[in-house]
Parts: sequence; C-alpha cells; structure tokens
Amino acid sequence: MNYTAQEITEITGSKLIGNPDVTIKNIAYDSRNIYSVADTAFVAITTAKNSGEKYIHSVIEKGIMVIIAENYLPQFSDVTWIIVENSLLFLQNFAKYHLEQFQLKTIGITGSNGKTIVKEWLYQSLFHDFTTVKSPKSFNSQLGLPLSLLEIKHKHQLGIFEVGISKPGEMEILENIFSPKIGILTYIGTAHSVNFEDIYEIISEKIKLFQHSKLIIFNGDNAAVKSVMEEKYPAKRLISFGFHSENNLHVVGNWTDRTQEISVSYLGEKFSFPVSQRDEATISNVLCVIAVLKEFKFTNDQIVRRLNSLKAIEMRLESVIGVRNNLIINDSFNLDVDSLKIAYQNIKEYNKPQKCLILTDFVEGKNSQELYHEVSTLTNQQNFDQIFLVGSEITQHEGLFKNETHTFTTTQELIDSHQLNLVENHLILLKGARKFEIERVKTFLELQKHDTVLEINLNSILHNINVHKSLLNPETKMMAMVKAYSYGLGGYEIAEFLQHHHIDYLGVAYADEGIDLRKNGITTPIMVMNPEQHSYNSIIDFNLEPEIYSFRVLVLFNEKLLQKGIMQTYPIHIKLETGMHRLGFKTEELPELISKLRGMNVKVKSIFSHLSSADDENENAYTLEQIGIFEKNANFLTKNLGYQPIRHILNSTGIVNFSAYQFEMVRIGIGMVGISSNFEISKRLKSAVTFKTVISQISEVKKGESVGYNRKFKAEKDTKIATIPVGYADGIPRLLGNKVGVVGIQNRIFPIVGNVCMDMLMVDLGNASIKEGEEVILFNSCPSLEQFAESCSTIPYEVLTSISRRVKRIYIKD
Repeated sequence: MNYTAQEITEITGSKLIGNPDVTIKNIAYDSRNIYSVADTAFVAITTAKNSGEKYIHSVIEKGIMVIIAENYLPQFSDVTWIIVENSLLFLQNFAKYHLEQFQLKTIGITGSNGKTIVKEWLYQSLFHDFTTVKSPKSFNSQLGLPLSLLEIKHKHQLGIFEVGISKPGEMEILENIFSPKIGILTYIGTAHSVNFEDIYEIISEKIKLFQHSKLIIFNGDNAAVKSVMEEKYPAKRLISFGFHSENNLHVVGNWTDRTQEISVSYLGEKFSFPVSQRDEATISNVLCVIAVLKEFKFTNDQIVRRLNSLKAIEMRLESVIGVRNNLIINDSFNLDVDSLKIAYQNIKEYNKPQKCLILTDFVEGKNSQELYHEVSTLTNQQNFDQIFLVGSEITQHEGLFKNETHTFTTTQELIDSHQLNLVENHLILLKGARKFEIERVKTFLELQKHDTVLEINLNSILHNINVHKSLLNPETKMMAMVKAYSYGLGGYEIAEFLQHHHIDYLGVAYADEGIDLRKNGITTPIMVMNPEQHSYNSIIDFNLEPEIYSFRVLVLFNEKLLQKGIMQTYPIHIKLETGMHRLGFKTEELPELISKLRGMNVKVKSIFSHLSSADDENENAYTLEQIGIFEKNANFLTKNLGYQPIRHILNSTGIVNFSAYQFEMVRIGIGMVGISSNFEISKRLKSAVTFKTVISQISEVKKGESVGYNRKFKAEKDTKIATIPVGYADGIPRLLGNKVGVVGIQNRIFPIVGNVCMDMLMVDLGNASIKEGEEVILFNSCPSLEQFAESCSTIPYEVLTSISRRVKRIYIKD
C-alpha cells in the first residue's frame, strides 16, 4: 500500500481537508494498538455500539497525522482529514480498488471451522514457490478482510484470504470486494449459527463467496453441503474431500491405526504419508491442503514433502509472570513480518513502561537486506530499552536497530551470557522462529515452573463479555467482578485486559484487592464490596469506592473522610436489601438514609442489589419481586437525592434471563469464564479456562496389585497407571479419587483411581496407547468445568477459587 491522501480521496469519492501529498502506507483502526505512526492513517470505524471518532484525540497525541472519519473535528485542523460517508464502506471500497490493481492468483477460504489452519498450512506449503500474501491471524470479517487485502504488494503472486460471516447478507458484501479464483469451503458446523435458520441457510450464505470462482474445493462429508453445492453451482468445477469414499479425495483404510501411514485416494490415484496427530479435524484440514496442492500440479512426492514440513499452528500469545518482576510475553510460535506487527500491537495492552525484545532470524525466504530493514524500522518505533538479537543473519544487521542491542548466535549463548539476569521490572517480548527454540528462554525466565498450569484465554473472556453485551442496550454500562483473585484466574492480569477493552467498572471484595490493582496501574473505577473498617484509610488513599450497606458503615466512613480533610464529594455505592437477606438498607430505612446522606460529603455513584435466584426459573416470580422492590426503592432514593445514580441488579445470569431490567449497568462474573444457566446462551459462549498438566510416569500394574495410599484401588486386570503431578494442594478435591473424577487425555476420558495425594493423583489408562509427557486435561471441554464441578459436588465458582496460587497462570490471546 502506497497512496497519497489525494489519490485515496479520488479513488473513494471522499473529501480531503489538509495536505494532499501526505503518503499513506498503513491503516490503523484500533487506537489502543497502534504500533507505528509513520505513514499511517487512522480510520474511525462507526458501529451500532461504538464510534472510533471518540479516540481521534488519543491517536493524534500518539503522532498520527491522517484521520479518516465521517465527521470533521475543526479543533484538530493541523492534521490531514479524509471525510467519508461511511467509514467501513470506505475501507471496503478502497480495498476492492487496491486488489484490482494486481494480477494475483487468489484463494478464498470460508467455513465454520479450520479456516485459519488451512490458510496457514497452505501458506507454509506454497510460499517457497510463490511470493504469497495472507490474512493476518483470523482477519476475515467485514473489517478484517479489507484490512487483509490492503496488505497486497506488487511483488505478490498469490493471495490466501479467510472470509467469515456471522449473519445473512454479509457474504454478498465481501464477495463484491473479493472474488477468489479458487474457493475453499472447510468444515460446516454450528459455529456462529445463532443468526441463521438452519444448516442449509449457513451453507447457502457462505458459498456466495464462490459466485465467480473457477474451482471450488469443499468438505463433502456433510450431505447438506454436497446437495447445496451441486444445486447452486452445477456448472462449476467441484472437488470434494473428506472421509467418505464418494469424495474426489478421501481417506482409504483405518486412519485411526497409528502404526500405519494415512492412505488417500485422489480421483482413483492412491498415495500415503505419515500423520502423528490423528483427530478428524487435523486430517480433514490436511486433505484440503492436498486438494489445493494437486491443483497446483505438484507430484505426490512433492506433496508428501510439504506435508512432512507442516508445523502446528499456534495462533496465540502467552503471558506469564517472570523472575525479578518481569512479565514474559511468549510469541515464539511463528515469525514473519505480519506476526511481528501483531505482537507489537498486542504489547500495547500492558502497563509495563519498560520493555525489552528478544528476536531471532526470520526464515521466510525474503531478501535479507530488505527484510531486516523493514523489521528494524518497525522495531525502532516501539521504544524498547534493550534488544537481544539471536541468529547468524539478524545479527549482521545490528546497526539498523537504534536501541541498546546485544547479539548472540544461538539461544543457548543468550541464556549462558546471564545478560537476562540484569533485566527487571520489564515486559520481555519473545519473538522467534521455531528452530531457535526461544521458548527455552521463557522457561529460564518464568517465576513458576510447575508442569500443572491454569491457562486463561483472554480473547474467550472478551468474546463472552460481548455475547452478554449483545443482550443489552448500547448505552448500558458493565461492571466486571474481579474479586477473589478474579475468580481464581488472576488479579491485575485480568483487570488490565478488561481495562484495555474499556470495561466501565471493576468490582472487588476487599480493599486489599483494589489496592493491588491500583499499584499495578489499573485506573478504571473500582467498587469495594466489603469495605472493612480498618481499610477506610487505604480505600480513600487509593481512590477506591466503597459499598455502603448500613448506617454504621456510612457514619464511620464519613468520619474518616472528615479526618482526612476530604473536601470534594466522595463516591460511594448504596446497597439495598431486596430479598437476599444478606447486606443492605431495608425499605423502612430509606428516609433516614436520605437524611444522613444530605449532611455528608459523599456522592452516591450507584444504587444496587443482588438477585438470589436468577438462575432458577422456578423462582422467577421471586426474582421479579426482588427487581420490583429494587426499582421502587432506587427511584425513591434518586428522587430525594436530586440526581441520577447508576442502578444495577443483574448478575451474569440476570443479564441472560432478565435483560429487560438492565437499568444503567449490569455486573458480569462467571459469565466471563463461559458459564451460563441458559442453554442457548451457553452454546454461544467459549470456555475461557483450561486446567492441565502432563503425565509424569506410566507404570504397568498387574491384576490384584494396589495403587496409592490405603490401597483403595486394586487392579481387576493387568492395566497401565499414569501418575499425574497434581493433587489436593493444587485444588483437586480428595473426593475425586476412586473413580469419582475423570481426566481427559487425547480427547478421551480416563478415571482417577486410588486416593488423591497432596501433590499427585493416579489415572487408569487401561491398554490405551499413551506416552509419558502427554498432556492431561483436568477441565476445559473434556471434561468441562461444569462436569468437573459436578463431580466435586459443588459449583464452578468454588472450583476456580480453590485452585492453588502455586499453579502457574498462563494468559493466552489467540
């Protein structure tokens, strides 16, 4: 991309205010994640729930000199403006024009699952033969696709782009922008199906992308897909792949037999290749890649070589706490310029002011001088305090990096140098090609090294928040409950992420939790639900906002304000008793409450209450009675206060089941994790937490031999027992022993046998083909958190808050 502001306005029919000759090479749309201001324009995207124009001031402060927006703000007349009628439509039209300037072979991928993996594997298979551009990460939406297309440069010969939709009507828009020469339809399932009538509508909408495609490659195992495809496109060339023998490309023989290679037949021609991961999704994606490579006229031997070189796709970024108060950001799963840009965007979300970078050689086959000039230009704009370069190539370009730079030939040389031992209080970004095994640096630097980890997917938390927000009015505020160490997920790490995504309020149980958040740079308003008397000084000193639930608390807190000489009105939150019978002011106490508030130096920021049974439909009448009492009493207070505090009573379940009573704010807690009592909503949520470990040892146990303390398990036949390094000190209840609980290995369930120990438990593997060191899932999807909680005879809240602090928390963004 390389246009002047004048050229862009002429291309899109927009209005120019300012310098017509300013160059634009990049488009930014998220004010929080701008990694470079050089030759960058900010487009203010307007949606039903938000407007990017609110953030124009902040991007100009960062140095952006070109603004694309629907409205001109004259107070910022010193920058160049491109005024458009519709910001998203502008971006789509501009991307369409940009694509049309190139003679590019294009592949368009849509479907319910597998789009990103197929795209990345095709890129790995083809970039050595064709200079290839692809969608960054999962950029495939109404916004993501145009941004991907704007990455095309004159050198590119092949473009591989994902295309995704969430409701009918969207694909026509995207197909008008991008009409691929080769169309790919991956697996069709229920993902994103909430806005579609049935599977036939999902298929019909998605394949609109292929209206002008010369060839369509599709997963033909679903009879509905095959039927709709043949009905809509009878004259097109269609290639189907899958497990069923009627597909043009299909698996032959028993693909689950790990002692044999996978055999396939393509139009009657058979060949074999090794595959270590034998789940249906992986093999289906491999078949799709084979079908495409066949169209590019590669021989069977060439295809097998490419399949053997495929790398697992880890589209994720990990963050863990490091030694010396460092924060380790591990993005060492892949390395190219696109992923480097995304990593630089991601680290903008963290509050650590000091940053250092560990970066290795790139292996994407570009001209070395050109590549490292681009890399250094991007890197020099990130203000790293120190840069550690690893590899024989990148170190030759040390002079291009402007910060304090250290060079090493290998990862081991970097570790042995002990230079990293001098880094403290930093964000350390690890960005490396796989062959450098840069994750060894993460192991060297991380604070906790326990094999048992709690993995928290931050993007899933955001997704779950947005699912709940979709049930609310755009103006309704949301408080996120981060009490009890964010339900066991972590304190400031979760709060920091929520703050970055503009959550309105945070809720903690005790002042200490709020103080810790403030000390870690959290500036979002924080309500303290249980403001203990001894904590009033700290609450005021750290600008926390107490819940006031009784006259005693109100009087004592006001006395503390007077003692500290607080002259301005201090924010408080009034708790009403509406039927929970736990804390709060009763109806008959409200006149006296008004009288006391009028004589105090406080301001009621919110009035709230708790629902006792929002998740029990048998108690709906009682819930509505609670809401009625709350509304009446809150309105009484508002009328007599003379101003309008925020009102809130709905928790996660209340948002789902009683959204008509959202008032001005709602509170979300367990809903962020992906738990809902509403079946339809639960299908839309994503599991955000994985508790996992590895197998320490596998032992052969003979019939009659016992396992564990007190010999509670005796083998009824010869079997294999796996010892797992997790026990009741980590949060696994002892009651799960003796076949009460289960774990997941290779997507199969295995029983816990014998008594659970403090630091270990044992699992009966039977005769399953499983090796030491394999991953063990304690809960996520197999088994789920709900199933785990049920086995424990408790609820997910207790499970999460019981996980020991010694269990390492890893934060994932994918």
